[in-house]
Amino acid sequence: MAHRPKRTFRPRRADSSDSDGAQETLAEPGATGEQAARDPAVEGPPCGRGHAEVSELRRRGRGRRRGRAWASSRHAARAAPRLDGSSDVPESRMVDLSAEEEDGAHHSSESKDDQSSSPNSSRTLEDEFSSVVNIPDAAFIQATYRKCKLAKAQEDYISLDVKHTFTNSGVKKNSEDSESEPDDFKDIMPFTPKPQTLRQRMAEETTTRNEETSDDSQDEKNQDIWEQQQMRKAVKITKGQDIDLSYSHESQTVKKFDASISFPPVSLEIIKKKLNTRLTLLQDTHRSHLREYEKYIQDIKSSKSTIQNLENSSNQALSFKFYKSMKIYVENLIDCLNEKIISIQEIESAMQALLLKQAMILMKRRQDELKHESAYLQQLSCKPETSINKSLAVDEKTQSILEEVESRRARRRQARVLSGNCTHEEGTSSDDELSSADMTDFQKSQGDILQDHKKIFEDVHSDFCNIQNILLKFQQWREKFPDSYYEAFISLCIPKLLNPLIRFQLINWNPLKFDSIGLKQMPWFTSVEEFIDCSMEDSKKEDSSDKKILSTVINKTVIPRLIGFVEFIWDPLSTTQTTSLITQCRMILEEQSTCENEVNKGKQDLLKSIVSRMKKAIEDDVFIPLYPKSAVENRTSPHAKFQERQFWSGLKLFGNILLWNELLPEDTLQELGLGKLLNRYLIIALVNAIPGPDVVKKCSQIAAYLPEKWFQSSAMRTSIPQLENFIQFLLQSARKLSRNEIRDEVKEIILILVKIKALNQAESFIEEYHLDHLRSVIKEFE
Repeated sequence: MAHRPKRTFRPRRADSSDSDGAQETLAEPGATGEQAARDPAVEGPPCGRGHAEVSELRRRGRGRRRGRAWASSRHAARAAPRLDGSSDVPESRMVDLSAEEEDGAHHSSESKDDQSSSPNSSRTLEDEFSSVVNIPDAAFIQATYRKCKLAKAQEDYISLDVKHTFTNSGVKKNSEDSESEPDDFKDIMPFTPKPQTLRQRMAEETTTRNEETSDDSQDEKNQDIWEQQQMRKAVKITKGQDIDLSYSHESQTVKKFDASISFPPVSLEIIKKKLNTRLTLLQDTHRSHLREYEKYIQDIKSSKSTIQNLENSSNQALSFKFYKSMKIYVENLIDCLNEKIISIQEIESAMQALLLKQAMILMKRRQDELKHESAYLQQLSCKPETSINKSLAVDEKTQSILEEVESRRARRRQARVLSGNCTHEEGTSSDDELSSADMTDFQKSQGDILQDHKKIFEDVHSDFCNIQNILLKFQQWREKFPDSYYEAFISLCIPKLLNPLIRFQLINWNPLKFDSIGLKQMPWFTSVEEFIDCSMEDSKKEDSSDKKILSTVINKTVIPRLIGFVEFIWDPLSTTQTTSLITQCRMILEEQSTCENEVNKGKQDLLKSIVSRMKKAIEDDVFIPLYPKSAVENRTSPHAKFQERQFWSGLKLFGNILLWNELLPEDTLQELGLGKLLNRYLIIALVNAIPGPDVVKKCSQIAAYLPEKWFQSSAMRTSIPQLENFIQFLLQSARKLSRNEIRDEVKEIILILVKIKALNQAESFIEEYHLDHLRSVIKEFE
C-alpha cells in the first residue's frame, strides 16, 4: 500500500519581534513528521466538532490580530506576523492538539511511519508546553544546538523546502537570539527552499488566497482607522467627540456608545450662536491687531522723525559743549553757596539779635518807667498832704527813673519848639531815644557785623555772587535752548539758588526805619524783574513759569525775614515804624497778588503775625489810670498829666492799628481797634473826664482815625455796631454842653456824628434841642 505523501502547510509568518511565533517553531530537525502529523488536522476539511472549534479559534485569533493593526501602515499590515503575543500561545497549542486528534480519527489506515510519528508528536507538544511554562536552561539550549548541527551534517542533499526551512531556522534564530546564544549561530542562513509535495503546495495556495483576502480586508479597515485618526488630529477635534470621516460604506465601523450618557441637544440656533460668538472673538482680535499695527506705525514714524532730526542737527557738538559748561557752572555755584551759607546765617543771626536787643531795651524801659511812675502817683493819691508839698520819700531807683524820663521829655519839647510843632500832645511821642552809651555800643556792634558781612564774598568771582551775572547764564540757556530750559523747571530752581544771595543783601535791611531802602530799589529785585521781563518777550507761552520767580523769592526769602521783624522788633506804638512797615508790606502783598490761583501761605502767615503783635501791644502797653475828679481837676497835677499822656498813647495806638485798613480785613480791624481798644479803654477814660473842649478834641481825633471807606455807603443812616458806645457818649457830651450853652463844641459833636453816619441820632438831637441852624450840616453829608 502506497504511503500518502507527507502533508506540509504554509508556516505562519512571524515577525522578528513576535516571541510566540519563535516558541511555536522551536523544534528539532526530526520534528518534521510531527509537524506533518499536526498540520492535516488544521488544514484538512472540517469534520465534526473539532473542525468547528478550529474555525472558531481561528476567527478569534484573527480578531485579536485585527485589534493592533491601527499602529501600522497598509504595507506593514501585510507583513504582520500570523501569531499574536504571548497571551495567545496556549490557545494556538490547543488548536494543534485538537487537529492532531482529528487526524488520528479520520486517517487510521495510514502507514506505519505515519502512526509511529504520532507518539513522537505528542511528546514534542508536551515538551513545548513545558517549555512555555519552564524556561530552558543553558545546558538544554547547548544540547539542542549541537543536535541541530549534527542533523544538518548528516543530510547528504540540499533541501528545496525553502519556506519551511527558512521558517524553522528563523524561529530558531529568534529563539536563540532571545536566549543570547553564540554569534556564529546567527550566520546560519538557508539559501534554497526545501522541496514540497503536491498536497503541501495545494494547501499552501488555498490558505494563502484565503488569508490574503482576509488580510486585505483587515488592512483596508486598519488603513481607514489610521486615516480617520490622522484627520481628527488635523482638525483638532476635542476628545470625546467621534466624527465618522469614512469615505466608503465598506470601511465604516460600528461604534458602541453608552446608553446612559446623555448629550445636549443641538439645534440650528445653538450652532448659529456659537458661530456668532466665534466671529465676535475673531473681530475683537482683529481690532486689537489693528490697534497694535497703528501703534507700531506711529512708533516707526516717530523713530524716523527722531533720526531725521538728529541727522539734520548740526549743532550737537555746540549744544553738548553748552550743557557741559552749564552743568559745571551750576555745580560750582552750588558748592560755593553751600560753603558760604553758614557765614550768611551767622551774620544774619547776629544782626537780628542786635536789633532785638535794642527793641527789648526800649520796651523794657517803657514798661519800667510806666510801672514806677504809676506806683509813685498811687502813693501820692493815698497821701494827699504830701502831694501838695511833693515831699514824698521815694527810693533812689524810682527817683532816677523819674528824672531820666522827665529829662527826655524836656529834650523832646525843646526839639518840637525849634521845629515849630506846637500841636503835639504829650504821650504821642515814641520815646525811643537811646542813651549815648547805648547808642555807641549799638553802632559799634552794627559796624562789626557789617564789616564781617562784606568779607563773605570777597574771595568769590562775580559770576558766582552777583545775582545779575547768575541770571544772565540762565537767560542764555533760555534763549538758546528754550525747550530744555522749561523742561528742566529752572523757574523752580532759581529761587532756591538766589536765596542765600538775597539774604546776604537783606542783612542790613530794616523795614522799620523810615529811611530804609525799599525792596524795589534793591539790586536783586531789579535783576529778577529784568530777567522776568526778558522771559515774557522771548517766551511764546503766555503763562510762562518765569513770571512766578519774583513772587516765589518774596514768599520764600523776604516774608520770613519780615515776619521776624514783626514778631520781635516792631513796636506798634511807634508811628514811624508802623508806617514804614505798612509801606513794605503793601509792596510785598501787591507782588503776591499776581499769583491769583495759588494759596499764598507766606501772605497769610505775615498777616497773622501782624494781628498777633497788635493784640499783644493792646494787652501790654495800654494803661489809662482812673483818678478821682479832685485829683484831675487841676490840669497841672501829676495825676492829670499822667492820665493825659496814657490816654493819648492809647489813642496813638488806635490810630496805628487803623492804618492797616487797606491790608487787613475790616472785621479784624474793627475787632482790634473798636472792640478791644476804643470800647474797653478810651471810652471809659472819656466818660470819667470832665466835659469840655478837651473831650471834644479827643473825640474828633478818634473820628479822624476811623477809615472813610467804612462810611462810604450813601444809604447808611446808622453807624457800624462797634461805634454805638462812642455815639452814645457823643450825645451825652452834647447834651451837657448844650445846657452850658457851648454851641461851638455842640456843633463839632454833630459833625462827628454825621461823619460816622449816625444821621438818625444827629437829627433826633437837633429836633430835641431845636438846633435848626445845624440841619444844613446834615444835608451837606447826605
